[in-house]
Amino acid sequence: MAGFSLKQSMKLSQQLRMTPQLQQAIKMLQLSKMELETAIRKELNENPLLEEMIDTVEGDPGEEMKMNSGNSDSDNKVEQDPTKQDEFDWDNYTDQSAPKSSSGQLEAINYDNFISREEDLHDHLVWQANMSGFNDEELEQVLTLVTYVDDNGYLTHTIKEIAEENEMKVSDLEESLQFVHEFDPAGVGARDLKESLLIQAKYLEEDTQDLLYLINNHLDDMQSKNFKQISEQMSANSDPKRMIGVEEVQQLAEIVLSMNPKPGRAFITSADTQYVTPDVYIKKISDEYVVSLNEEGLPKLQISQFYRELAHKKIKEAGQGDKPEGKDKEAGMYLDEKLKAAMWLIKSIHQRQKTIFKVAESIVKHQIEFFEKGPEHIKPMILKDVAQDIEMHESTVSRVTTNKFVFTPRGVFELKYFFNSGISTTGGDSLASESVKMKIKKLVASEDLKKPLSDQKIVDLLKKDGIKIARRTVAKYRDVLGILPSSKRKKFY
Repeated sequence: MAGFSLKQSMKLSQQLRMTPQLQQAIKMLQLSKMELETAIRKELNENPLLEEMIDTVEGDPGEEMKMNSGNSDSDNKVEQDPTKQDEFDWDNYTDQSAPKSSSGQLEAINYDNFISREEDLHDHLVWQANMSGFNDEELEQVLTLVTYVDDNGYLTHTIKEIAEENEMKVSDLEESLQFVHEFDPAGVGARDLKESLLIQAKYLEEDTQDLLYLINNHLDDMQSKNFKQISEQMSANSDPKRMIGVEEVQQLAEIVLSMNPKPGRAFITSADTQYVTPDVYIKKISDEYVVSLNEEGLPKLQISQFYRELAHKKIKEAGQGDKPEGKDKEAGMYLDEKLKAAMWLIKSIHQRQKTIFKVAESIVKHQIEFFEKGPEHIKPMILKDVAQDIEMHESTVSRVTTNKFVFTPRGVFELKYFFNSGISTTGGDSLASESVKMKIKKLVASEDLKKPLSDQKIVDLLKKDGIKIARRTVAKYRDVLGILPSSKRKKFY
C-alpha cells in the first residue's frame, strides 16, 4: 500500500472581488433619474450623517445664518458642546425638527394623485346590468357571467364550468348570456371570435344570410383574401341558387373587417400613468449643441457637520487608548460606518452624473448628422465607439444607457436608440439599421395598395439606392415596424 505524505506549497493568484462600495457605484449607473431620486430619498431617511443642502435666498445673510445655526427657538436648539449631549432630549429633537418637505417648505400639491380612475370594462358591464331592470335572480346570473368576461370582452369559461362553480343551472345561464350579448360594446360576452362577429353583425343590422354565411364558413379565407374562391363556394351554396360576384364578396368582407375582434379593447387602460423623465438635455445654442444634465428634483447631499464632529470625537477617543464600552463603543462604530457610506454615496452620484454627461457628449459628436438632418441620417454606432472616445469600458457605457432618456430638438429618445448596427452599401460605406428602417417605412407608405411591395421588391429598390440587404432582414425590420406582409396589405377595393 502506497504511503501518503504532506507537503507545503505557496501559490500566488489574483482574484477580482467587488466591494460593496463598487457594487453600489455600478447600481447607481443603471438607475433612471426617477429611480435615483427615490434611492437618494431612502438614504436620507436611513443615514443620519446625510443631509440635504437647502438653497438660501441670495443676498440675505440673516437667512443664511439662521440655516447654519438651526431653529432659532431655544426649545429646538441643538447643543454643540459634546459634553452636554447626554442631557439632550433626542426623541423630542427628532420629532420637532423633521422637515415638512425636502425644501423645508410646504410641499406642492401633486395633482396626479387626484386623477379619477377610468371606468374599466367590468364596471361598464355591471352598470348596464344594474340599469336593465332585471329581477334579483336574473341580475345575480348576469353579474356572475360578467365576472368571467376578460379584458378583451370574451367569456373565459364554458357555461357548464360557470354553472358548476356557482351552483347555477346551465339553462338559466344560457338564457342570461343572451342578455349580456345585448350589452355595449357590441360583441361582448362571446365565447370565440366567430360568435363575437355574429353578435356585432346583428348589432350593425347587417345580419343578412350572405354575411352570416361568410362569417360562419370563410374567416380563414378572408384573412388570405381569397375572394374568388369564396365567391365560387358562396354561389354554389346559396339558397336559392344565384351568382355572388367577387365584388359583392369584397363588400361583405369590408363589413366584417370594420368589426372589432376584441370588443373590450376600448376599455383597456394602464393602471398607472407612466412618465418618461429625460436624464439629459441636448439643446442647440447658436450653431452648437450643448449637453446639460437634468438634476431637477435630485437632492443635493452633504455630510451633517454635527454628526461629522461627533464621529471624529468618538474615533479620536478610541485611538487615544480609552476603552469605550457599551453604547459609546457601538455609537462610535455606527457613526464611522455611516460616515463612510455617506461619503461613498456622494462620490458615486457625482461619478454617475459625470459619466452620463461624457456619454451624451460623445453621442452628439458621433451623431451630429442626426441632430442636423433627422433620423434618416443616423450613423452606425456601437458601444465600443463611445467607450474608446470617453476612455471607459463598454460595460460602463451599456449601464449608463440603460433606462436613460435624452431630450433633443428631434424629440425624446432612449440613449440606446443612437446605437445601431451597420448595413453595407455598394459604395463601401455603412448605413445605420435605423436609417434603413425609415427607408422601408417610406417605401411602404408610398406603395400602390392594389400592388403592394413584396419583401424582395423592397430589397431591389434599396439596392438601387446602394443598400445591400437580405430579404430576411427586410422581413425582420418590417415586423419591428409593425408592417404586415404584402399579401395582407393588398386592397381590392
